[in-house]
Amino acid sequence: MSTALQDLLDLLDLERIERDIFRGDSHASVIPRVFGGQVAAQALVAAGRTVPADRSAHSLHAYFLRPGDPGAPIVYTVDRIRDGRSFTTRRVVAVQHGQPIFHLSASFQVAEEGLDHQERMPPAPDPETLPTGAEALPRYARFFRDPSVVERLLEARRAVDLRYVDEPPYATVGQGPREAKSQVWFRTNGKLDGAVDEPLLHVCLATYVSDMTLLDSVLLAHGRGGWAVGDVVGASLDHAMWFHRPFRADEWLLYDQRSPSSSGGRGLAQGRIYTADGRLAVSVIQEGVVRVPW
Repeated sequence: MSTALQDLLDLLDLERIERDIFRGDSHASVIPRVFGGQVAAQALVAAGRTVPADRSAHSLHAYFLRPGDPGAPIVYTVDRIRDGRSFTTRRVVAVQHGQPIFHLSASFQVAEEGLDHQERMPPAPDPETLPTGAEALPRYARFFRDPSVVERLLEARRAVDLRYVDEPPYATVGQGPREAKSQVWFRTNGKLDGAVDEPLLHVCLATYVSDMTLLDSVLLAHGRGGWAVGDVVGASLDHAMWFHRPFRADEWLLYDQRSPSSSGGRGLAQGRIYTADGRLAVSVIQEGVVRVPW
């Protein structure tokens, strides 16, 4: 296991300070606030630690309320909303400096058999043929307002091997609008094994990564490069995920993303996460602020 991945696992290993109260720290972010995927993943960890072991996460719905302070701990309070025969529901509020910054509702289900169908996995190249972030990002340095963004991006993503299928938004500025879709392959930078290898952790790691690139499809539809280029101001507003089938976050996953709409200073993006053998594992929807500075 890589040092970077161990650091991420430590980040998700929340301190339990009361029966239903947990505390987590933050990693340095590319932006001067806590990375949204981190808060969502930590909140799901907190919820999952209050649920019987025979129940797996099947959905989460969350709102980002305030920017998080990366220099202060985050306290997660879990409400045990319901424990039914098949489903368990938890509500989590993340608090910093006495104010809620994030709210999550998550549902867990016992394993069941049932009807089974899925959308077919879209075509995508073999991830091993694509450049790594460390190989690709330095080529894009000239597009950023601040060249140090490259190093900060590499540092923020060092626990994840994330590879773009096509050029990212910040590399296509000036080329005009593209189709509102984007694809990336991702997996953790190292294998999970031993005591940490549990289904909840794989789900939480996918939650962490799911917020990294989802609004790319909105930017591509308008030929915009994003906050690092300086042609939009953005932030995640809400986030929803449905976990359909088991998967491993340390094996290649295809994140197929597209945007059906943007209006009113907001952009909507949808994502599908597939295993390398074509199983639809996760569905994701997010709306974010996407404003053009004047």
